[in-house]
Amino acid sequence: MDKYSFLNTVHTSFFSELYDKYLVNPDSVEPSWRAFFQGFDFGMESSLDELEIDENRTTVVVNGHSSEMPESLQKEFQVIRLIDGYRSRGHLFTKTNPVRERRHYEPTLDIENFGLASSDLDTIFNAGDVIGIGPNSLKEIVRHLQSIYCDAIGVEYMYIRKPERVKWIQDWINVNDNHPNFEPDRKKHILKKLNHAISFETFLHTKYVGQKRFSLEGNESLIPALDVIVERAAEMGVKQFVMGMAHRGRLNVLTNIFGKSAKDIFSEFDGKDYEQEIFDGDVKYHLGWTSDRKSDNGNKIKMSIAPNPSHLETVGAVVEGIARAKQDADYQDDISKVLPIVVHGDAAIAGQGLVYEVVQMAGLDGYKTGGTIHIVVNNQIGFTTNYLDARTSTYCTDVAKVTLSPVLHVNADDAEAVVHASLFALEYRMRFKGDVFIDLLGYRKYGHNEGDEPRFTQPKLYKAISKHKNPRDIYAERLIQEGVIDDTYVKQLEKQYKDSLEEKLEDSRKEDKTVITPFMADEWKGFENVREWEMMDAVNTKFTITKLNKIAKVITALPEGKKFLRKVEKLVKDRYRMYFEADNLDWAMGELLAYGSLLEEGYAVRMSGQDVERGTFSHRHAVMKVEESEEEVILLNHLSEKQAKFQIYNSLLSEYGVVGFDYGYAMASPNTLTIWEAQFGDFSNGAQIMIDQYISAAEDKWKLQNGLVMLLPHGYEGQGAEHSSARMERYLQLCAKDNMYIADVTTPAQMFHILRRQMKSNFRKPLIIFTPKSLLRHPRAVSKIADLTGGAFQEVIDDETADAKKVKSLVFCTGKFYYDLLAVKEENNRGDVALVRVEQLFPIPEKQMKAAIAKYKNADDVVWAQEEPRNMGAWSHLLTHFDEARNFRVVSRRFYAAPAAGSSVRSKARHQQVIDYVFDKTKDNMSKPKK
Repeated sequence: MDKYSFLNTVHTSFFSELYDKYLVNPDSVEPSWRAFFQGFDFGMESSLDELEIDENRTTVVVNGHSSEMPESLQKEFQVIRLIDGYRSRGHLFTKTNPVRERRHYEPTLDIENFGLASSDLDTIFNAGDVIGIGPNSLKEIVRHLQSIYCDAIGVEYMYIRKPERVKWIQDWINVNDNHPNFEPDRKKHILKKLNHAISFETFLHTKYVGQKRFSLEGNESLIPALDVIVERAAEMGVKQFVMGMAHRGRLNVLTNIFGKSAKDIFSEFDGKDYEQEIFDGDVKYHLGWTSDRKSDNGNKIKMSIAPNPSHLETVGAVVEGIARAKQDADYQDDISKVLPIVVHGDAAIAGQGLVYEVVQMAGLDGYKTGGTIHIVVNNQIGFTTNYLDARTSTYCTDVAKVTLSPVLHVNADDAEAVVHASLFALEYRMRFKGDVFIDLLGYRKYGHNEGDEPRFTQPKLYKAISKHKNPRDIYAERLIQEGVIDDTYVKQLEKQYKDSLEEKLEDSRKEDKTVITPFMADEWKGFENVREWEMMDAVNTKFTITKLNKIAKVITALPEGKKFLRKVEKLVKDRYRMYFEADNLDWAMGELLAYGSLLEEGYAVRMSGQDVERGTFSHRHAVMKVEESEEEVILLNHLSEKQAKFQIYNSLLSEYGVVGFDYGYAMASPNTLTIWEAQFGDFSNGAQIMIDQYISAAEDKWKLQNGLVMLLPHGYEGQGAEHSSARMERYLQLCAKDNMYIADVTTPAQMFHILRRQMKSNFRKPLIIFTPKSLLRHPRAVSKIADLTGGAFQEVIDDETADAKKVKSLVFCTGKFYYDLLAVKEENNRGDVALVRVEQLFPIPEKQMKAAIAKYKNADDVVWAQEEPRNMGAWSHLLTHFDEARNFRVVSRRFYAAPAAGSSVRSKARHQQVIDYVFDKTKDNMSKPKK
């Protein structure tokens, strides 16, 4: 009996489905089929000389053994391989580049490369079922494959490992051979949006000659793409859109998608001053915008485009955080109702590592947003750098493959293909709640900005671009040929839109000032903008003992019937004793009670960062796991029925992306205490762009308040250069007027009150706290319950043991260093020294510090003491912001390039030298170079 006779009874589409499954994951296929496909592949990959062909049978030689199968079946498999070749590699042979020839790739998709010949073209193959056309000739099968995979849209998806997604994609693109069949009204609407995009740019180009606007010209089809996503998504139930993009095309998107009045944009172009003096504002193509709109079908939608700096891709992380905050607040039942859209540049998405960080967040519990639509405005150039010099990967979108997200490469000149791809992206996102990428392949009509000369670096490309028609005119010619419009239609559209722009330009020039429109104003109702002196006003952060007792009772008792590690059980018992018996609260208890008190008052709490659930130094244990099942127990979510939610997530190993995400979350949720904690304080320098461009400057640039809290472990304990300093000097250098709070607190009660102050005030400022490491378990760094219930945050803590009349040396210090000095003071019974802690470094507590100087008027030695080197820490900041500091005796390590020595012996010796000099000014060798 023929060993392959059973194959004759199996349908070809079954072969194809099984073969696709085998190609993605061979082990998922039943062993006998796997062996068959392996033999078949071996035969196909061998040279054609190894295929011995007689009249009706083909012999495949595998490892020296021959296996016979019917030639007709062999041919069917060769056609299936051809189909899989198009599915896997068809995107390499598309017509997606409007202005350049594509690179040449080998092997091609010629039928000869699949063991087929021109003599087979008229043969009918059942394999046509695989692409939905039924048994058909090879010629017709190839024609369909070319149309589906090698026209204006190239699709990458065969690496996806979920068969249901692969099948859905194949079914979707097989309809009409992956070509749209739009009604005439839809076609006219697409043309209208293209006209808006092109006419807007043309208008600006003539009215504001030479001004930077980073035009969309060459990729104007982005506008109909975004338009169809918004309109169709609204029909599918999406309520809010959150978008991020850099500067190219942003003004066009603001006007033609978000509904920002062209009048306001013209006012920004005219360079008028701002209405409010307390804001410096920003260039027009960085500003954010929020609008309430109705879709064409009457669906109410809210649209937000986040403000962005020039630092490309930074806004992507912020957008994801904003989207997640909105989902958590209003759409927990269906997070797909908030849709994030991120528009990238081709050079940026390939070159910026932040993209990888954001992409990796897509499926993580703490950061997922139900799928993001990524659109690349592909100019094929970055500033002046050609794409071949900008990346090693074939495509700028290859980062999408990290999360097995589908990618559609689309010719930006083919407006219908662009809209078709956009509908695919939306439907994929809504169905699978996953990321999807559109690579909109166009060009950049002018240089990097409108005053640039691109022919300096790309003369050949720009010669072609100068002769190239815009996508509106290309599409209009097509519609005229189809009989959808006549020759005058576009001119009428253009005149109508241009007349409206002229009217708005005239209106804008009647106004003297530019108004900065608040971003997400609804979320920020009731919050005030305050100046630096108002930031120093006292905030009532007290909490009743009765309520605090209830919280303490919950977080000091593990649930019954669950087995925990003995260390966890002991930890919780110790917390019970410290609160209910000893009245001696450590750092973790002060922190957890702060969260609990806010949760009870209706403020949600979100914390993320590397290892925050337990805490890097094993102090927090906000999440405890049942020993056998690893079930997570979060006691702070069991306080009461009406409490707000406590969310805490161990993050991916990222700083830049995660800080951006949490900043965005805090931006959209001002009543959530949003915290990012660094594993070690200096690791935050991985997020320096977020700190410089958003955290320190956003309120000044964009009228944006934000209450993000950053916890940065800081302190010199001999752990080397990378684990000692949180680089407080960098944050302090960024401080100006009223932009943020900086603190270095020393007691659990201080931590309790500063976290509560962050929520209880009627404004929001970023808060940077330099948190301790050794103090987490220091026997002196404890607080009483009364310090929490009846106290308040103290910007300066006086030395309660000092007799002012006897004090000769007044020492200002901050953070953990206080306890090092305190130990020496007490050991040597130095009653002539007062140790005063500066707990808040910005805004500088001038009144309290001056009061301390006045109180210790007998002190002829006023000292600023820090454990950091002279060129680091708070000293230079103090000199800038506190005039009296010029008369201080500064005590610190010498000037060093690295924050600390790697040798623990050397570090300890340097630390001791600083301490010695605090108490004896004759030992002044700190500032002198070591010979």
